[in-house]
Amino acid sequence: MKVLAEVRRGLRAGALRAALLLLPLCAFTAQEPDSNNEQRTTNNETAADQLSPAARRAYTELLKLRTGTAQALARAELRQQPGSAGALLVAEGAGFAELVISQDAARYEIIIDQQDAALAALDAQPRSALRDYVRGEIRLHQAVVQVMFGHELQGAWSLRQAYLQVQQNARRWPGYLPTVKTLGLCEFLIGSVPEGYRWFLNLLGLPGNTEAGLQHLRTAAQRPHDFQPEAQILVALIRQTYYGADEEAATLVARLSREQPDNLLFSYLGMSVQKKLHHADQALAYYRNRPTGPTYVPVAYLHHMAADLLLYQGQYTASERANQQFLSEYRGVHYRKDAWFKLYLAYWLSGDAAQAERSRQQISKGGDTTVEEDRYAQRFVDDRVPLSRPLTRARLHIDGGYYRPALATLDEFRATAATPLRDRLEEPYRRARAYHGLQRLDSARLYYGRCIAASGPAPYYFAPQSALQLGYICQEAGQKAQAKAYFQKALGYGKHEYKTSTDAKAKVALASLK
Repeated sequence: MKVLAEVRRGLRAGALRAALLLLPLCAFTAQEPDSNNEQRTTNNETAADQLSPAARRAYTELLKLRTGTAQALARAELRQQPGSAGALLVAEGAGFAELVISQDAARYEIIIDQQDAALAALDAQPRSALRDYVRGEIRLHQAVVQVMFGHELQGAWSLRQAYLQVQQNARRWPGYLPTVKTLGLCEFLIGSVPEGYRWFLNLLGLPGNTEAGLQHLRTAAQRPHDFQPEAQILVALIRQTYYGADEEAATLVARLSREQPDNLLFSYLGMSVQKKLHHADQALAYYRNRPTGPTYVPVAYLHHMAADLLLYQGQYTASERANQQFLSEYRGVHYRKDAWFKLYLAYWLSGDAAQAERSRQQISKGGDTTVEEDRYAQRFVDDRVPLSRPLTRARLHIDGGYYRPALATLDEFRATAATPLRDRLEEPYRRARAYHGLQRLDSARLYYGRCIAASGPAPYYFAPQSALQLGYICQEAGQKAQAKAYFQKALGYGKHEYKTSTDAKAKVALASLK
């Protein structure tokens, strides 16, 4: 189903990749709804609603991505208390995390069986807020895994059952903050799905609401409970991705990393947030200072991110090594095309034409086009339009936050009658992004506008992104009517390389204007 493919793309895209690594926190679960006439429970937590000390220690290790240690602690707890909901959550969450990180399809059935066994063990336990929350989380994880690995009909049904269960948990245990956290995440992610797919989600009975979802997440982030760090990180990532609250996310992740320097997840998040902020130097510092050792689950994607950052800096040989390491360690099908494309760029920009051509040929030989980066790489091969060196170098400078060098590089670009339309549209867009990064907003507006005016119906992402960025500029300036018009314009463009993420951001921005 096309709509489930879009949901799958959404689960893999942008900063929410980081959210997926928040293990027992952000995924989609399910559960059989119980009868509506059961008595609701008050929001007064008891000891049964909290993680036991042993489960809390195991959960702390899980968030550090020390999955082996977490599983050992959880299993020891389960030998003492076979029905411990917290221990079952950690034991399942470790397997789920390893699968999401490695993307190893050979482990899919093993993890599904482990999730089913954990759910069966929970069904035999007395009802409590924690027990129902854990059942919901494990079902959410199962639905995510089903969608991510292409079992889309199963995933759609699990997603529906998950949302119903989470809603029912919220009614039965009002004020139980872990459930408020998960409810908010579901509401936000479903609410951010582009309008073209709303009919399908409405058919499934999944009425998302981005504003309500964010408010629920904030509630769960502001008050202490066992899963408060998850809620805090989710709020920061969502606000950065959809609302431009960049410094808020950076500040939170920096604090968490200082408090737990042995936490690999926090290093990953710091690297991801700083990369999105176009702070290549700071992002690489997180990478180089990350905790390492045999107790941590290998995260191959870190090397792919590092390869990008090194490419921005012009360290082509180091970038090549990092992407080769990623390709050798990673078991999934996603980001492979993007890795080969970045290898092409590194070799091409360093003058190694033979290796560049070999890398270009590899782009079509494997991988998938679910994520936008891979679609962009494949389109580069299919379109057969040669890249411009000045525009390519300027783009990399901008991605790394090196705005003045980018403008200097753009001055080397000279358009002629033979220059492809794509390049003629990219030049004003890159100038706009560089000026925007320097906070020279009048110049940014000028060049975004030029890009839009010259684009017409061209199937490239430069004009839609220009409209989105102009919307953000107008929104920050308090010009609501103009912002609305630009966000709607961004939504109105047809198919382009980054339509899924652009449309989702524009939709959330429009909702925030109301």
